[in-house]
Amino acid sequence: MNIAVIERETVRRVALRLMPLLMLAYFCSYLDRSNIGMAALTMNKAIGLSSAVFGFGAGLFSVGYILAEIPSTLILNSVGARRWIARILMTWGIISGLTAFVWNDWGFYAARILLGIAEGGFYPGIVLYLTWWFPSRYRTRMLALFQSSSVISLFIGMPLGGLLMQFDGVLGLHGWQWLFIVEALPSVVMSVVIWRKLTDRPADAAWLKPEQRAWLDETLTAERTQREAIRKYSLREAFTHPKVWILTIAYFGQNVSQYGLVLFMPMIVQGLGVSPKMIGWVSAIPFLFAFVAMLLWGWHSDATGERTWHCAIACLVCAAGMAACVFIGPGHPYLITAALILAEMGQQSIALTFWAIPSSLLTGTAAAGGIAMIQSVGQLGSWLGPWAFGSIRDASGSNSVALLCLAAAPMLSAVLVVLVGHNSHFDAPRRQPNGEGDIPRNRPSPGPSQVPRKGS
Repeated sequence: MNIAVIERETVRRVALRLMPLLMLAYFCSYLDRSNIGMAALTMNKAIGLSSAVFGFGAGLFSVGYILAEIPSTLILNSVGARRWIARILMTWGIISGLTAFVWNDWGFYAARILLGIAEGGFYPGIVLYLTWWFPSRYRTRMLALFQSSSVISLFIGMPLGGLLMQFDGVLGLHGWQWLFIVEALPSVVMSVVIWRKLTDRPADAAWLKPEQRAWLDETLTAERTQREAIRKYSLREAFTHPKVWILTIAYFGQNVSQYGLVLFMPMIVQGLGVSPKMIGWVSAIPFLFAFVAMLLWGWHSDATGERTWHCAIACLVCAAGMAACVFIGPGHPYLITAALILAEMGQQSIALTFWAIPSSLLTGTAAAGGIAMIQSVGQLGSWLGPWAFGSIRDASGSNSVALLCLAAAPMLSAVLVVLVGHNSHFDAPRRQPNGEGDIPRNRPSPGPSQVPRKGS
């Protein structure tokens, strides 16, 4: 069979088999970590939380996440994705449901930290898992598909949360309590599905034809060999290399803006004078536009093979949308909504291009450790963002001023990503020292009979 046909059919079959499972899992993840923003509309008053206390507590999710991130990802690399991701889903689903029964600020803090510990390792584990299954030129579009499920979760979850909030008084529970309980159930269900259906490595994929398994294994091996011929990082180097730390700070910046926007979006919309029944629907609008933007941006990045400027431009678009709100003013709700749409289009397009950079620099255990470190330390931004937003909102009485302050974070991320200077050469196989030629980016990858072998 023609190599191009094998490649096309293999990637298609792998994507159809794995991506729906991963997307559903991430849908549940974002549903459970972001529903706190909708719950806050009545929960804060019920248990006595100010905006600053809520922002601080919501961001504590990242503290637990950081504690578990690196060990969890290394365990996933060791025991396999199927068992470990199923464990992650089950534990975070249970803890998310129990958040319905917090009674004060300290209970709220504890629930958020435990949720972070339970979910730690999930996102970097998926980024690592994609490197086990997809050649580099397909990864950004696959990560865009995966990432899009978080946007779908926000788009569906906010209106759903608004409906669940109307259950106030049913069986003696508040609406915000029903929100946590009902939205935790999909994670528990998906834990069982992942356990039964996910495949760890291509060698275990009985659902692929032998020639497809051979093509995938040898293509990924060839890519890894060619990268390691340029520079192979040890696990220690992955934790200490300046480029990895620059990328960590850049990821920190994008998390500041992302979580500040996501967790306070219902409150921002509420401040525009939207009726309580419509807050969930209006809050979802920016994420609908972001869903389309991120898929197109991920496709364009893969088509061109360029990562740095795609990531930097997305950061700047996010910053521009956030900063514009302070100049528009609260008296123009439609223009504010347009600015929020622009901000989310940029925000949701950052991560899918960003993660192509470290995943093309690192391989093996170094990739597991390095990606986990970037995610874990960068996750501090998801604590600082909501806390800073809530504190500035309390002090100034203005959502727009808080958005302007947070806009500095993705601007810093843009500068740092450009400073790293990643380009398409990291993704494309390079000319080897023995004089062998490059493999052109837009041609099919080598098949089993075409991969250069030692001594050939």
